[in-house]
Amino acid sequence: MTKKLGAILPDLSPLRSSREFRLLWVQGLVTNFGSFMAMIALPLQIKDLTGSPLAVGAMGAVELVPLVVFGLYGGALADAVDRRKVILLTEAGLGVLAAVLLVNALLPEPLLWPLYVVAAGVSALAGLQRPALDSLMARIVPHDQLTAAAALNAVRWQLGAIAGPALAGLVVAYAGHGTAYGVTILGFAVSVVLCLRLSPAPAAHDAEAPSLRGIVEGARYAWSRPVLLGTYAIDLAAMFFAFPNTVFPFLADDLDAEWALGLMYAAGSVGSVALSLTSGWTSRVRRHGLFVVFGAAGWGLAITAAGWFSNIWVVLVCLGLAGAGDMLSGLGRSTIWNQTIPEELRGRLAGIEVLSYSVGPQLGQIRAGAMAGWTGTRPAIWGGGLACLASVGVLAAVLPRLVTYDAETDEDALRRRAQKEAAKATAA
Repeated sequence: MTKKLGAILPDLSPLRSSREFRLLWVQGLVTNFGSFMAMIALPLQIKDLTGSPLAVGAMGAVELVPLVVFGLYGGALADAVDRRKVILLTEAGLGVLAAVLLVNALLPEPLLWPLYVVAAGVSALAGLQRPALDSLMARIVPHDQLTAAAALNAVRWQLGAIAGPALAGLVVAYAGHGTAYGVTILGFAVSVVLCLRLSPAPAAHDAEAPSLRGIVEGARYAWSRPVLLGTYAIDLAAMFFAFPNTVFPFLADDLDAEWALGLMYAAGSVGSVALSLTSGWTSRVRRHGLFVVFGAAGWGLAITAAGWFSNIWVVLVCLGLAGAGDMLSGLGRSTIWNQTIPEELRGRLAGIEVLSYSVGPQLGQIRAGAMAGWTGTRPAIWGGGLACLASVGVLAAVLPRLVTYDAETDEDALRRRAQKEAAKATAA
């Protein structure tokens, strides 16, 4: 019985083998909880001030350009400086922006424009931070534990994604937006203290200063690798066509279930956690490209069903299944990235990764908000889900190297494994 449970439950090896991974895991759990509180409170405040789905969707528009610019620059920066310093300074900056939201919420008549300014600032700092954070994982976790680390990071992220939205709806309803922003500030303060305990993560001795030429070099590498290109393209398509979160407040109104808004935001995370907590088997899989394709297709199918059905409980189940599909796809993407990208390009490719899994939802917010204004909320959701299914099928057909990816035979994966083993032998 114990052996059977061990085959299903998450592999905890990264937590046991790496102090740095343990610190980052706890830090991420704390900051994610606070971030999700603000992530839900902010669009709710825009909705309360404007009553417009397009105004809520416009938040994605103001976040898009900073994310693109600073995500790419953050990737080059992560290859050139101490990644620990980047993580620490950006966490502190995010805490300052949360304080701006709190001050604005406490005004007798809160202003609308600071909400968009802060959203853009958060996007810029997240773009700077994520390449440093993501590229650090491949350095501090053993090569054969990367899938397990991705699953554990997903558990951490989704715990915040469940508790944050579920509590944010209640906190905003009964204590106001300011209280939600106050919790966010507290989370970032604790996170900064934990980041101070991380060991330095300096760049390589021959690392070049961040430059446009370096960014282009990373982009050329990604473009030359069909497997990487497929992970980026499928995730972008899935999120652009089938990311409905921005219209959840209006879907709750349509279904006469305003009480379920927090559950809608949390349902996808529940599905993701359910898959993560039964992810022990994924450490034994080598065909991670199939994770990407089948997971994204499952996401699109479940979002289609969520937009079609009118029973709130069925909708919540569909959103949970969508989260499980997204989690499966995410495990495949993260593993392929960490298994194949060389260390000297890891930061710049992590910057491109930020664009692939962040720009898609931002564009998806714009699409969902605009389409909901034209066709209604539910058609905007199920129509996007169908478009997601079609696009995943087309991309899988034109990028067969992704579907056939095997960690035991792929040349880039074997080269990256040898690189890590050589670095470990040198350090010893």
